Amino acid sequence: MTTHTAETSPLVRARVAGALYLIANIFAPFTLLYLPSRFIVRGDAAATANKIIASESLFRFGIAGNSFTFIGNIFLALALYQLLKVVNRNMASLMVILFLVGVPIAMLNELTQLAVLQLLSGAGYLKAYATDQLQALAYLLLRLHDQGLLIAHIFFGLWLLPMGYLVFRSRFIPRVVGVLLVIAGVGYVVQSFAAFLGYNVNIILFTGMGELVFLLWLLIKGVNVERWKKRALESL
Repeated sequence: MTTHTAETSPLVRARVAGALYLIANIFAPFTLLYLPSRFIVRGDAAATANKIIASESLFRFGIAGNSFTFIGNIFLALALYQLLKVVNRNMASLMVILFLVGVPIAMLNELTQLAVLQLLSGAGYLKAYATDQLQALAYLLLRLHDQGLLIAHIFFGLWLLPMGYLVFRSRFIPRVVGVLLVIAGVGYVVQSFAAFLGYNVNIILFTGMGELVFLLWLLIKGVNVERWKKRALESL
């Protein structure tokens, strides 16, 4: 008699990973893509500062939302490890390590946005600086936040490479999903290094397609259970 439990069922593991993928990244399009354009007026530190002061609660929500995303994805990485380690344990470990390297970079990067709020708070100790100086410093920190995200995105791109490899070799998830994940990973890395070299290569929507397809596949289809079990036996 066969028993199916949440601990051993590969289908449950896939569904959990898909749910974590969705939950962890639910705020990301809003906080990482929309909010920067909502607040930052390119080349105008004063206008940018005024927008932040006028909608401080929304700006703070962006910081909280980003932090939620980065922390939530730690649990996603661990869930994907449990799902994909049957393909290649070393590559699955590398996948998790690459992601975990990026998390502290991204989390510490949020300090720049907290510093922006301090500079624009109107606190008494800031009276030693002129208003335009504080606004310029705040604007500089916002630009540094963008650069910090690019550094974190290198590792958030690199972790997709072993993930894509594992999916491609798994045989319990369609190979095309693995290819899309590798393309996404390369895209993130290319975008970051292109920015460092002074080129504006905005391919974030294109690269995000691979992750979206993977998320939906895990939630809707899950995995081929028999093939997963076969890979699990082969890995013993």
